[in-house]
Amino acid sequence: MTDDFVPFASRLYFLALALLTVSRGMDFLSTWVATPNLVLEGNPIAKKLGWRWAIPLNLGICFVLAFWPVPAIVVCTASVLVAARNFQSAWLMRSLGEEQYRAWHVERIQETRITLYLFCLAGNTLLTALVGMAVVYFSADNAILQAIGMGIVAYAIAVALFTLLSVWRMRRHSNYTSRGL
Repeated sequence: MTDDFVPFASRLYFLALALLTVSRGMDFLSTWVATPNLVLEGNPIAKKLGWRWAIPLNLGICFVLAFWPVPAIVVCTASVLVAARNFQSAWLMRSLGEEQYRAWHVERIQETRITLYLFCLAGNTLLTALVGMAVVYFSADNAILQAIGMGIVAYAIAVALFTLLSVWRMRRHSNYTSRGL
């Protein structure tokens, strides 16, 4: 039943809705603590939406996704892991300020060989994805455990994707300004 559509207002629907609301809420809270003005937001869609549109959109997604418990658990797992990652550095982002933290972070990346940076990113995300794949593989026919494993893999993919996108934009901007354009 966990991989099927569940009826509205059922016990399982409300459980999935509660899990989604809390996990997405933690993602939002951790983002707000880290970057209240979304200066450091890595997701370009979330950054463009801003707080005003992202909150109601995410609530709507929670209400719809709660009909499908397995995808809901995938999203919950990825959201909680994103929130944990945000909270890890939020104190530094807040203490330095969003703009100063971004400048400091960009300088650190620019002072590092890109191959070393990408190697470390690959190590981080591939090892995390391997844990998720192992959970999926060893969970046999347990849809809940498989969904948790898929959420871990989704988190690893999101970190890799948004970090690579950020580095690509940073390098493009750096090349653009170094040519005097």
